[in-house]
Amino acid sequence: MPDLPTPQDAAEAALFTECWDAVLSYADLCTSGTASATELASEAFALGIQEARSAGSGPMRGPARRVLPVIPLLLTAVRTTAAAWEFAGQGHRLDPDLRLWLNSEKAARYHGMPLQRPIALRGLRDLQEADAALLWLAEVEALPLTVVARRLGLDPAIVSGELAQVRALFRDRCHRSHLDTPMAAECRSYARLLDAVTRSPSADTPEDLSRHLATCVQCAEAAACLRLAGGGLPSALAGGVIGWGGLAYLERRRRAAEVRLGVGRPAAELEAGEPREGASKARLVRNGLLAAAVLLSAVALGVSMMPMGGSGHDNAASDEADRQPVADPGSVASPVGTHPSASSSPSTRPTASRTKAADPSDKNPDTEPQGTASATASNSPAPTASSSPSAPASCEVTYDLVNQWNTGFQAAVTVTTTKALDTWRVAWTYRDGQQVTQMWDATVAQDGSRVTATAADYNKNVAANGSFTFGFLGTWNNSKNSAPDRFTLNGATCTE
Repeated sequence: MPDLPTPQDAAEAALFTECWDAVLSYADLCTSGTASATELASEAFALGIQEARSAGSGPMRGPARRVLPVIPLLLTAVRTTAAAWEFAGQGHRLDPDLRLWLNSEKAARYHGMPLQRPIALRGLRDLQEADAALLWLAEVEALPLTVVARRLGLDPAIVSGELAQVRALFRDRCHRSHLDTPMAAECRSYARLLDAVTRSPSADTPEDLSRHLATCVQCAEAAACLRLAGGGLPSALAGGVIGWGGLAYLERRRRAAEVRLGVGRPAAELEAGEPREGASKARLVRNGLLAAAVLLSAVALGVSMMPMGGSGHDNAASDEADRQPVADPGSVASPVGTHPSASSSPSTRPTASRTKAADPSDKNPDTEPQGTASATASNSPAPTASSSPSAPASCEVTYDLVNQWNTGFQAAVTVTTTKALDTWRVAWTYRDGQQVTQMWDATVAQDGSRVTATAADYNKNVAANGSFTFGFLGTWNNSKNSAPDRFTLNGATCTE
């Protein structure tokens, strides 16, 4: 007589149904062929299930054994399995860029000192598992909140409010993790100012802090996690927790979510029922933690806004106070993750492509409509008559091709202006049919081959002889992915 399936078997079968698509999607990014992707996903799924079983049983339980939510746990298992392939002589089956990354210093972050691991990873692990799952499913997997509520056993009527609380708690955990990280004196002097600037969506970033963030990966990573406004949280989570290919995975999951919405499944699939006991307990504990976090944050914000001099530096005594660890004694980091930042990629960075001088025959390059935004563009309003762009300024542009894969790419644009700006609009033309699908630190609109990036509220002011950077994901379907040309800033032609 065959053995009957156990409750554990049934739970793992349900887990497979919910998570296999995500695991296979990332495995496909990591490999050079379909067969290899399926095999890598299968091995990683078995490894992830084994780790989940180990975390849920045995003498060590509770906060000291906190693990990631199930999907990011399985995705890190894919990365771990890929590393095992590389060092076992099967690296030819992996993506070449992943192989380079696995043999770089970036990969070593996963096995180094816990306090040196990515801020996003540490912040996610410091949350209760139910809260971390809510944040991941909503932000990275881009699932409708009705589907998230069904998966986690939450009340659909309150899931939106709970997500807002979890986002705030995640920010607090990331802030505390940043303060606990060993850092240089210059980074430490900017810690309070960084917290204050990222806390307010309308706050301007001082010039000296902006320059520091452009050169310090550690502080830029923290800024991406602390700034909840502007739509950058999904990128920070995906890049910091998954590591290599995190942004490409994020784009794939957003497309998958759009397909699901297109067939109208989410609302119909919502099942009635009471919230799960675990989720209810997590909510009660979280509410207490969040109340304490709000109190601590209010005190920190009041101190951060005290006069600090022209550079925004604070005194050493206050810095020592901020070195205290996170209040939760169970906040222990674990060996996974790599850094996300608005203008850098978790993957190996190829040689940058730079734009050529703009075509002088381009008489009116910015006449394209601004409303043709991509589906993943942010909700920042377009400039109105009361906030019209500054007078055209002389400018220089650098276009960096950060990463490229079979059908997609990641790029960053850096603009230097000789005149002060109170807002900006950068436009360029692609030559090979590329399409921008997602942008951070700006709002995107595309009309045919012409792309326009409009400043976000928090980075629209630029000092004379200053610079700004924004990044984006795109797709390409032809045999070439050439750098764009005909760059303009507020209608003025830019040069290399």
